[in-house]
Amino acid sequence: MDSLALLLIVFSALMHALWNLLVKQSRDKTIFIWWMFVCSWSLMSLFMLVSGFDLHDISPRYLMLAAAAACCFVLYHWFTGAAYRSGDLSLTYPLAQTSMLYVPIWGVLLLGERLNSFGVAGILLIVAGAYCIQLRRISADEILRPFSQLGNRSVQAALMAGFIYSIGSILDKVGVTDYSAYRFTYVLVFFMLSIMSLNLLRPGYRGRVLEEWRQSRKLVLWSGPVMLASFLSFRFGLQLAPVSYAVPVRQVSLLIGVLIGLLFLGESCGRIRLTSAGLILAGVFLVWHG
Repeated sequence: MDSLALLLIVFSALMHALWNLLVKQSRDKTIFIWWMFVCSWSLMSLFMLVSGFDLHDISPRYLMLAAAAACCFVLYHWFTGAAYRSGDLSLTYPLAQTSMLYVPIWGVLLLGERLNSFGVAGILLIVAGAYCIQLRRISADEILRPFSQLGNRSVQAALMAGFIYSIGSILDKVGVTDYSAYRFTYVLVFFMLSIMSLNLLRPGYRGRVLEEWRQSRKLVLWSGPVMLASFLSFRFGLQLAPVSYAVPVRQVSLLIGVLIGLLFLGESCGRIRLTSAGLILAGVFLVWHG
């Protein structure tokens, strides 16, 4: 894996962990995330206006790719949220990470990517680390517990989230390969923002949008650029690396999240989380040399 691509994706993972930390500090998280997208898209629009960057190469295929990817990522968040609301985190979280198993398969079958033994070993280590990081203990029963409850709706939602994210990742890769990463990200963010805006038109959100801005505007103004940095750096890295490697490597954000919790939030770091973080780090190293 190209070193520049690795640096971009690791930086993206850092920014991803940071904006998720900011979301956790917000009051009304659905509205807060919408404001983050408004801020990010506004910054991108301002840059395009000042720099003369335009969308001259836009086409129906371009729009369809961005719209389809946007739908996948919004649905991923919806299914993940549904899984977390009604299910145990240690049960649903590992299954939401199963996208990393699908992405290399789609990358090889649909995009013709080629993986070597180091890369495959690295992906498997990252998958193992991401899967185990929220488990309560390391035992055969605990590891297999999520798959023993496939009739549970929260489990089904988590599995659907992982599958849909993998489809979105492939669309993302095609988009940044065939078009400018910045332009594709701009259109992608526009479609995601549009879908979320339609959701906020429901009566239940009436009055909450302006209230969240009043309560959290400073946090929004910080988190918008951070989220934008995460979006852009990942897609520029995705231009330089196989999606089969890029998506698993971005899971280093879990390792960063553990460090943030340990150093800044006073959270404990048990042996399972420490071991899982080590597996992710070892996996990233192997992918880099793969």
